[in-house]
Order: sequence, then structure tokens, then C-alpha cells
Amino acid sequence: MASRRMAEESIYRIPPYHYIHVLDQNTNVARVEIGPKTYIRQDNERVLFPPEKMIVVPPRHYCIIQNPVVRDDDLKVVFDELGQAKLRHADQEVRLAQDPFPLHPGEEVRQTVSPLQIVLPNTALRLQALLDFESESGEKRVAGDEWIFEGPGTYIPQKEVEVVETIQATVIRHNQAIRLRARKETRDREGTKRFTGEEWLVKKVGAYLPGVYEEVVDIVDAIVLTEKNALHIRASRTFKDDNGIVRKTGEEWLVTMKDTEAHIPNVYEEVVGIIDITTLNSRQYCVILDPVGPNGKPQLGQKKVVKGEKSFFLQPGELLESGIQDVYILSEEEGLVLKANEAFKDVDENGKEVERRPGDRWMIRGPLDYVPPAEVEVLLKRQAIPLDENEGIYVRDIKSGKVRAVIGETYMLTQDEELWEKVLPGNVEALLMAGKDPLADRSDRSRGTEEPKVRDKTRVVSYRVPHNAAVQVYDYREKKSRVVFGPEMVMLGPDEQFTVLSLSGDTPKRSNVIKTICLLLGPDFCTDIINIETADHARLQLKLSYNWHFEVKDQKDEADAAKIFSVPDFVGDACKAIASRIRGAVASVNFDDFHKNSNRIICSAVFGFDDNMKLRSSFRFVQNSLVITSVDIQTVEPVDQRTRDSLQKKCAVGYRNHYKLPRSCSQA
Repeated sequence: MASRRMAEESIYRIPPYHYIHVLDQNTNVARVEIGPKTYIRQDNERVLFPPEKMIVVPPRHYCIIQNPVVRDDDLKVVFDELGQAKLRHADQEVRLAQDPFPLHPGEEVRQTVSPLQIVLPNTALRLQALLDFESESGEKRVAGDEWIFEGPGTYIPQKEVEVVETIQATVIRHNQAIRLRARKETRDREGTKRFTGEEWLVKKVGAYLPGVYEEVVDIVDAIVLTEKNALHIRASRTFKDDNGIVRKTGEEWLVTMKDTEAHIPNVYEEVVGIIDITTLNSRQYCVILDPVGPNGKPQLGQKKVVKGEKSFFLQPGELLESGIQDVYILSEEEGLVLKANEAFKDVDENGKEVERRPGDRWMIRGPLDYVPPAEVEVLLKRQAIPLDENEGIYVRDIKSGKVRAVIGETYMLTQDEELWEKVLPGNVEALLMAGKDPLADRSDRSRGTEEPKVRDKTRVVSYRVPHNAAVQVYDYREKKSRVVFGPEMVMLGPDEQFTVLSLSGDTPKRSNVIKTICLLLGPDFCTDIINIETADHARLQLKLSYNWHFEVKDQKDEADAAKIFSVPDFVGDACKAIASRIRGAVASVNFDDFHKNSNRIICSAVFGFDDNMKLRSSFRFVQNSLVITSVDIQTVEPVDQRTRDSLQKKCAVGYRNHYKLPRSCSQA
């Protein structure tokens, strides 16, 4: 209704800085009427809208007009032959601060009046060209070109330019750097040409505003170095570092405090780790494997000895062979067995130069301190072995294989010697470790419950032969034996073994009861029980005791001394021989005669008579020099019931006195 009334009105009062659009209905052309003015509408005209305010663009503001009118060189509007203002269709025009202006028919406000964008310091706008154009400075821009507008300043929009983003400067602090990447080929602020995808660092302290084709990848902090650590770096590609050294791909090196106090890794540097310093005192050394040579390259397969006092960093690829080692400090009783792994020239103990070949073995003795060269391997550390005059060790020559015993001196093995373990038979080992006294414990048949002691097999086997005893030792290399009489200390050689005696024991005697390596010479006694039968078949059991001893005329005579060991079981052999004689003599008499003359019959059977028909005083075994000096009849007991009844009958008639007390042969 308002527009209809407005269209019916004839007079329009247009205030200052206002305008209306009038449509000529005959030509269908619209024009602008600008106030202040009183406009009288013609019949063929129609006012399109009531008076509107002109567009006012204040200072530091702008607006964008869509489809602007065409102006000539004098900035006047160009009209066509019909009187209609010409428009630049689909075009835009940025209008800055100016006098108020109306909108011509067809013009539209694309961007209302807005303040101009202020670009602060350390800020920039990234701009992109939408059309090909030439700037006011004469620089030609092609659609798609990008550049930045750096602050401080006021950005004046252009129809050919689009604001892509606002860029903020990155602040680089002390011991910091920013990592940049080129989005396309460009030149950085230093004028260096950068390729697409290339990365680099900017270390200058302050605010850094990336270029149009630069993007910030990361902020890199420096690694602070001290005197006690270093930085292990690996190159990810070939490049030239800050010192101008060309680093190849995969190359590794160290950065220490001597190079820089704080290191910022380059874009092509990979931090492998932090290496701690290796410190050696005056009594330490170490062996470095694959050391780095003067050319900075690792010498693969080589070794390097570093002695203290010294502090150093292990270079990449270097390893310590056995960590930090102590210097060998040798006293007078110590030595080292060494082996050469490579040929080299050495100096011996006398100061003479010696040529060492691979595989050579030698020994050095103290007192001294020693650090083995890289060509030398320490095989063993020798310690002098102190030996008393009754102590010894078995030593084997590793070259010839010969074994010898070293006794009664402080001895240190040489480089060609080693301790040899002498293995003894199990029964000999048990006898030696039992610790029983051959004389005092000769009747002890029990086995000790204590755990057996462990013998040092490298020590010379020794045995104390008690008084009035003997031990036989056999040498298997010389194939001869020797007898040692006590009191004496027996020390076995490498090829010698004890002769083990297996004697009869218990009552009656049983074989293999007593195991011993020591033969007692007596005088001593043994007891045995034998069964006899008289001519009239009376069976009796006798318990007899024999006194015996070995009679060795000359202990220095080897043949005479060896006789006592010629019979392995002298106890069993003697008891059997005596029992045989007694059985033979008793079998020829009847029970009554034996009952009356038992002592005489037994003694005469054992000892016999000489040429003068006198009773001999002893019974000698020639084979082993054993002498039986007396036979003691301890008991006589009947075995069967018939003999027992006959004995009781005789006792009833007065023959009991024959068995009051036993008598020995020596008292008869």
C-alpha cells in the first residue's frame, strides 16, 4: 500500500545526501535523482523506492560494490545511447573513504561499510591472487600467486586478492630454533633457495615471521652439554653441518662441550643418545674395540689400550672389551701367564727387545704393575704356593706331559706348567680321609658318620707311618716297590700307589674284614675259634689266642723288607695254618687223652719239636717273616650233646681241676 501511494504521488522531496531511482516506463530505463531536490514525477515515470541515504564510507573504512558502473577517465559515469548507466556485470569494486555516493540502478552492496583490517607487528596476511593483475607498484600477479602483507600496516582490500589466513610470528628464545618446511620452491629470508619439501632451521633469537611458502613444523629445544656427557648424532642424509663439515648418510659422530655448550640438532641430524664420560684413575685401564682412527673412521677389528689417569668419550662404534679393568699389581709371589695374539716387539724383564709371535706364551713376575698391550691376552694369574718340607704339589708340563712332584719349597708354576690332580682308588681315598689311627683304632670296624673330607687332589698324597709299622708303595712307571718303616712320612710320587691290605678279622676269622694300607709289625695277638674232633669223635670248640710279630732282620734290605707284604692276608693264612695243625694232632688222640693233656697236645702241634726233641719256642712263616710266639687256650667247649654228657660224667669223678684256669704254651 505504501509503494502504491508512493507511486501515485507526483512530488518527491529528496533531502540532501539522499537519492531515488526513477523508472521511465516508456523507455524502461531507470535513472538516479540526487537531493537536495524536489522532484515532480511525470505520468510515464515511476519512483521505485522512497528517498534513501547515500552510502557514506568514513576514513579507514571500505565497502564492496557488486556490478559497479563504468566511469571514464574523469571518473564520470558512462551512459549508453538509451541514457542508462553502463555496468561492469559480475565485477566488483572496492570503494574507500570518499564523498557520499548513491547506488546506480543495477549496483548492489556486496560488503557493507567495514573497517579496514589493521595488521599488527609480528603478524602478516597471506594473500592469494584470484585474477591476473598488475599491482600499483607495477608487479604482475598471476591467478594463484601467493604473497604476504606484513605488519604493522593497514591492508586495503583488492577485488583481485583474497585473504587466505593471518600468520602469527613465532618467538625464538635462547637455545631454541624453529623447524621450517618449504611448501614449494622459494627463497627464505636469507635469500637461500629452498626446494619443495625441504626443511631447515632458523636459530636467530627473536620473532620470526614465516614466508608465504614456509610452514612451521616444530620448535626445537637445544640439548645442554656438560663436561661429563656428549651427544651421539647420526646423519639421516648427506648434508653440511654448521661447522662446514660434510656428513654422509648414516655417519655418526659426537658433539661435546668443546664444540658447543648447547646443541640444536639439525633437521638431518638424529639424536641417538647421550654418552657419559669414561673416567680412568691411575690404577685402571680399558681396551677399546674398533677404535676411531685419526681420520675419524672406525678401524674395524683393531684394539686400543687406554691407560689412566684419563677421561674420554667413547666414539660411535667403539666398545669396551671387558669394561674398566684394574691394572695388574703383582707382588713377589705373583705372576702372569701371557699369550701373544699378534706379532709384536716386546721388552723382557732384563730390558732386552724380544720378538713375540702369535701363540707365544711367557710369564712375568712381580713386583711390578702391568697393563697388557692390545696384542697380549692374560691367560692366568699365578700365585706362589708355599710348601713345608712335608708338603708338596703335583706339577705337569703341558708341552711334554711329564708329571713331577715339588716338595718342601715355595714354588710358582711357569707358563708351561699346570697343577695335576692325582686320582686314587676309592678304597685308598676312603682310608686316607677316615683319619683313623692304625694302632689305636685297629679294632674299630665302624664307619664314621661324618661326611668325608674332600682331598685337594693337586697336593702330594702323604701318610704318616706310625712306629713299628710299615707301608708298601708301588711305582707303576719304574715297576718296582718300596717299603717304608715307621715312624716316617710317606709322600707318593705321581706314578706311585699304596698297597692296600685286606685282612681277616672278627672271631672266628672272616676274610676281607680289615682294609688298611699300614701293616703293624707287632708284637700283637689275634683270637680265633676252631672246631676239632678227637679220635673217638668227640667234637669240641676251642677259642685260641696267638701272639705274633714280624721279624725283619735288615729294614734297609729291600728283598727282606718286601717279604712282609708277600702274603696279602697274613692273619687268615696264619690262623688257617695253625688250625690245620691242631686239627691234625687232635684227630689222633681220644677225648680222654686230650682232656688230660690239651695244652701239651696243642703246643706241640703248633710249634713242633727240634732235633733234640725239645718243644720249639716259636712257629715261623718263611714266606712273610711272620713269627707265632705263643698259643693261649682261652676256652674249650663241647659241640654235641654226647660230648657234653661225657664231660659232665668225668667231672663227677674228680677231673674238674683240669679246667680251672687256662694255661699258655709259654708257661708250660
